[in-house]
Amino acid sequence: MTNRDRLLGLTVVLLWGLNFLAIRVGLDHFPPFFFAALRFAVLAVPALLFIPRPRVPVRWILLYGTGFGILQFAFLFTAMRVGMPTGLASLVLQSSAPFTVLLGALFLRERIRPAQTAGIAVAVAGMAVIGWDRLEHATLLPVLLTLAGGLGWAFGNIGARLAGTESPSVNPLHLMLWTTAVPPLPMFALSAFAEGPTTGLRAVADSFSLAGLPALVALSYIAILATVVGTGLWTYLMGRYPAGMVAPFSLLVPVIGIAAAWVFLGETPTLLSLVGGGVVIAGAFAATSNKPRTAEAHAAVGTAPPTTKTLVASGRPAAG
Repeated sequence: MTNRDRLLGLTVVLLWGLNFLAIRVGLDHFPPFFFAALRFAVLAVPALLFIPRPRVPVRWILLYGTGFGILQFAFLFTAMRVGMPTGLASLVLQSSAPFTVLLGALFLRERIRPAQTAGIAVAVAGMAVIGWDRLEHATLLPVLLTLAGGLGWAFGNIGARLAGTESPSVNPLHLMLWTTAVPPLPMFALSAFAEGPTTGLRAVADSFSLAGLPALVALSYIAILATVVGTGLWTYLMGRYPAGMVAPFSLLVPVIGIAAAWVFLGETPTLLSLVGGGVVIAGAFAATSNKPRTAEAHAAVGTAPPTTKTLVASGRPAAG
């Protein structure tokens, strides 16, 4: 990888790590379900108007959008609203990596190598350490909600992987942008039911004021910088290099997330949480490491070697 592309990878890490700060600022103003709907709605409208629909089965767009958009952010935003520390959220959400491996084995009959099994076990142990630490200092519910968000993200990864497998020529960025059309209506409906039909609208009206300006800036950051720019750079790197070379960059996101929360929000992580987080990252790295298989090995198990487009889905799509 060239030094220029390494800098691009670190730029993505920075954008996605700071994204959790933007989420925190937004949640201080908007109710969580409404904020999740708004976050995708501002992208869905231009995507539907200007981006051609990717030629993949609609069911995989729906699965990708439901897992990545609805489940991940409904649980994550709720977790952060009810007390999940910003930095810790960026770390626990990495549980999506081992979850994706397990779902791939369960639903796609993908073989799990011994190293991946060990990595999953290590990641689970790290999450258990974090859960134990949260029980000592606060409630466990936010951690469980964040884990549910990671599981939702993993289902989205499976949808993206199936779309890439059936349509290898699909543009991954176009696919991601079209999935933004899936969450808004269900999330707006959920917001109206759970948060009140006018709560979100009042929050939008209040955001056009000096006090609400940070929330609008946060929304713009999440939609434009974290999603469009961050995902665009990520897609570019995944198209140029093997997934195993690019995917480890995403494991640096919690480092930025925790450091930024520490500096800007005064969130001082406990030593046990940091230890557990390090264990989770190590396990996620082992679980998602992709040892290339030869054409003969693929022929032996009756599968085709993965294309670059397919590996985009397996290397963790856009964070945040």
